[in-house]
Amino acid sequence: MTRVVREVMSAGAAAVEPMASLDDAARLMSERDVGEVLVTYDCDLFGVLTDRDIVVRALGHGLDPATTTAGRVCTHPPLVTVSADDTTEHAAALMREHAVRRIPVVERGGCPVGVLSLGDLALLDEPQSALADITRAAPDH
Repeated sequence: MTRVVREVMSAGAAAVEPMASLDDAARLMSERDVGEVLVTYDCDLFGVLTDRDIVVRALGHGLDPATTTAGRVCTHPPLVTVSADDTTEHAAALMREHAVRRIPVVERGGCPVGVLSLGDLALLDEPQSALADITRAAPDH
């Protein structure tokens, strides 16, 4: 079923500034139970930082998470984004084309307003799928 992204996205995505330490970013990911934070400065999307980025790009290369910044290891533009008014079909096509699991959602001026994940789409399109079940499950702490 095709809907508008704003109907299924996770609004109010977690965000850090480019100068935030990886320690701070990881702590925010843990608090919000997310695997990605947007790296923003004011209303500009500077990049995307995932838990994998922290492990592979920083820890895997011996960088200190207390002194290494989010801006140093995040994925920088050009980033794949969608508008909150785009269709979920369009968003899914972009995710497939660019092999990404999550995609930042931006308003017309480029200001980030949320994130759309494969799990969000699974809950919409295949509510009985394993991915939808995993998405609905409580975090394992």
